[in-house]
Amino acid sequence: MEPVDWHDSEQALAAVAELLASSVEGVPQTLSDALQPLVPHDALAILTGSCARSPMATAGVPRVADRITSADLARLAGTVTVGRPYLGVAPVAGEERPILAAAAGPADHGSLLLLVRPTDAAVDCGDALLLQRVWDLFALQLGHRVEQADPGELTASRAAASERARVAAELADVHAAVLAGLLGTLRNRDLDDGAARRAATDVAAAALVELRATADAETDLTAEPADRAFDALRDELAPLARYSSAELEFAGPGAEATAGRTIPSSVAQAARAIVRRVVLTMVEQGDLRRVRVGWELTDDALAVTVRDDGHGDLAAGGLSLQGIVDRAQALGGTVDVESVPGWGTRLLARLPLSPVAGGGHAPAGPLEALGPRELDVLAELARGRRNRQIAETLQISENTVKFHVANVLAKLGVHSRGEAAAVAREAGLPGAPLSAVS
Repeated sequence: MEPVDWHDSEQALAAVAELLASSVEGVPQTLSDALQPLVPHDALAILTGSCARSPMATAGVPRVADRITSADLARLAGTVTVGRPYLGVAPVAGEERPILAAAAGPADHGSLLLLVRPTDAAVDCGDALLLQRVWDLFALQLGHRVEQADPGELTASRAAASERARVAAELADVHAAVLAGLLGTLRNRDLDDGAARRAATDVAAAALVELRATADAETDLTAEPADRAFDALRDELAPLARYSSAELEFAGPGAEATAGRTIPSSVAQAARAIVRRVVLTMVEQGDLRRVRVGWELTDDALAVTVRDDGHGDLAAGGLSLQGIVDRAQALGGTVDVESVPGWGTRLLARLPLSPVAGGGHAPAGPLEALGPRELDVLAELARGRRNRQIAETLQISENTVKFHVANVLAKLGVHSRGEAAAVAREAGLPGAPLSAVS
C-alpha cells in the first residue's frame, strides 16, 4: 500500500476502502503499512474475539513483533475501554514499551489493535481518534468475514481452537508441576542462606502466578463465560429491541446452569450469528407483536430457540435457512424449523459443546443425524404420505415439510423419497412399516 496522508479525506477514504477489501491472510501487514504514516510504530498486533482459530496476528520488526504474546494482548483487552484509544506504557514483548491501543466491539469478545511505538513521543489526539474509527470499521468487517466463513473453515477453526487449548493446558500443567516442586525445595528449612532462599522463592512464586494468568488468558481466547455469552447477544440486539415495533423477549439460561461454566467461542459466535439472522428476518415480516429468543445450556449442548407470533407462513427460503443449517452442521449441530399458520414460526438450533470427531461428519447410525421433527417427517415418508398429508398430520405448513424433506435426504445421503423410506424401514424407525420377511 502506498503511504497515506490521513489528513487528506480522499486518500483516507481510499485507504479505508482498500483495507476493508484486503485478504484475511495479509491483514496485519496491510494494516501496519497503512497506519505507519498516522502513528509510527515498530510492531502491530491484533486480537480478534470473533475468530477462535487464529485470534492473534502480528506484523513489524521481528525482534518486537515475534515476542508479543496472546497474554500481552489479553491483559490490555481487559483494561482498554472500547471506543477510547489508550496511549501510554505497558508490558509488551518482555518489557515496558510505549504503546497505542484501540478496542472495538463488545467488551467481552471484541477486537484489540496494538501499536508498539519506537518512542513515547506525543501523539495528536485527533490522530488517535482517527485510528480508533479506522479500527472500529476494520474490526466490524473482520466479524462479518467470520460470520460468512465457509462451514468447512468453521469446523477447522473449532478443531484448531480445541487443540490449541489442549496444548496450552498440558504446558501449564507441566510448568506448574515444575514450579511447585521448585517452591517445595526452596521452602525446605534445611537449606542454607535464608536470604537467597527467600529471594528465589519470591521469583518462583511470581513465575507461577504469571503462568497461571497466561493459561487463563489462553483459555479466554477459545472459550467464553456462559452467562456473558448470552449477555453479549442481548447487547448486540439491543438497538433492534429499542426501535422495532415488535417486542423482543430474552429467556436466558439460569444462574445454576451457567455458574462457573464456559462454552467454546466458536459455538457462542455461531449461536449469536444464527439468532441475529433469524430475528432480523422475522421482524421484517411486519404486523408482528413478539419475538422470543431462548438460550438453554445443557451438559453437552447449547440449544437456541427463536419464536415469533406471526402469520406462520414464513417460507423456508425466507429465513435463508441453508446458510443457518450449514453453520450449525459445521459444528455437528442441527436446525429444526416449524411454521404453523396462525401460530407463527419457531426455529430450534442445537449446537454440541464438544468437538465433533471426524471433522463434523454425521454419526455412524443412519438416523442419528436427524432431529425430532425430521424423524417425524421421515416416518410419514415411509408410510408413502405426500407433503400435504404430512403437513396436515404434523400440523405444520407444506413449506416446512419441504424443508424437512430436503434436510432428511441430504443427511441420509439419498436422492429420493423412496430411498429415504427404505433407510427408515431398515433402521427400524418407530412408526415406519417394516418390509415383509419371507
